Amino acid sequence: MNPILKNVIALLLGWFIGAGVNMGLIYLGPQIIPPPANLDMTTLEGLKAGIPLLEFKHFVFPFLAHALGSLTGAFFAAKIAANRTRVLAMVIGIIFMLGGISMARMVPQPTWFTLADLLLAYIPMAFIGWKLSGNRA
Repeated sequence: MNPILKNVIALLLGWFIGAGVNMGLIYLGPQIIPPPANLDMTTLEGLKAGIPLLEFKHFVFPFLAHALGSLTGAFFAAKIAANRTRVLAMVIGIIFMLGGISMARMVPQPTWFTLADLLLAYIPMAFIGWKLSGNRA
C-alpha cells in the first residue's frame, strides 16, 4: 500500500478510535460517579450551570477520557502507520488538545483542571501511546 495513504488511514483510525474511547469514558463517568442531584450534564447549558457544584471526583473521568483517548488514538495511529509514527502520534495529541482547548473555552471550569488537562492529558499521553506502540519507523 502507498505509505502516504497508509499514514492517512492510520491518522483517521487513530482519531476515531481515540474519540470512541474518549466518548465511552465521558458517558461512563456519570454512571460510576453520579453528578449532584437535579443537575443536567447532557447539555452545554446544564454543564455550564453545574460546574460550580462539582467536586474533584467529578473531574476524574473527564481527565481519564481525554488522557486515554489521546493515548489510544496515538497508539493505533503509530501502530498502523507506514512511517513517521512519532509525528502521527503527536498529530493525534494535538487534535485532541485542540478539542480540549475548545471545550475549556466553551465551558467554564476550574483552573486546576484546565491546567492539568492541557498539560498532562494530550501531548504527554500521545507520546506514551507512541512509545507503547513499539513502532519506531
